[in-house]
Amino acid sequence: MDTNLRRRIRAGDHDAFGELFDSYARSVYNHAFRLTGEWAVAEDVVSLTFLDAWRLRAKLDEDGGSLRPWLLGIATNVTRNTRRAARRHAAAVARLPRAEAVADFADEVAGRVDDAALLDVVRTALTRLRRPEREVLALCVWSGLDYRAAAEALGVPVGTVRSRLSRARTKLAKYVELPQTRGQVRGDRGTAVGPLKEGNP
Repeated sequence: MDTNLRRRIRAGDHDAFGELFDSYARSVYNHAFRLTGEWAVAEDVVSLTFLDAWRLRAKLDEDGGSLRPWLLGIATNVTRNTRRAARRHAAAVARLPRAEAVADFADEVAGRVDDAALLDVVRTALTRLRRPEREVLALCVWSGLDYRAAAEALGVPVGTVRSRLSRARTKLAKYVELPQTRGQVRGDRGTAVGPLKEGNP
């Protein structure tokens, strides 16, 4: 089935590409959210990922298994480019004259969510990882790819995936000191990545 779908996509079959989107859009979205931490940006990444996939369809191998690693690899590259663009935009905005501050009620609303403090700690810890470590963590831990599939998605050797994931896990265990919540959650490795598992970004 995957081989037939690959061949149809390479041939520019719009129905086949629709099947591809229906099958993997959610996975791409979850992966993008875990890399960016922002719903709106993740939605943009999904759109750009499938646009790039269509543009790159002729380079897709006719033979192979699931197309998920291919799409997540494209999504990873799109996220990198999106972040670079966001940094350039932020730098440009920072040079503009400051406008009068407007009250932001986002923190007040977020404070009503029971696990907001936990998510903040985890996200802060993730920002302390190097980008390649975050990408491997997102692919292997949250998206469930094995080492070989993650290596295919990133275009790196399997050994590189293993070492990056090992470093990421070690750093998270060191960085995450979770606050005591109503559920008395402890900062072990499981809880360090627990809030953002597949299907519950």
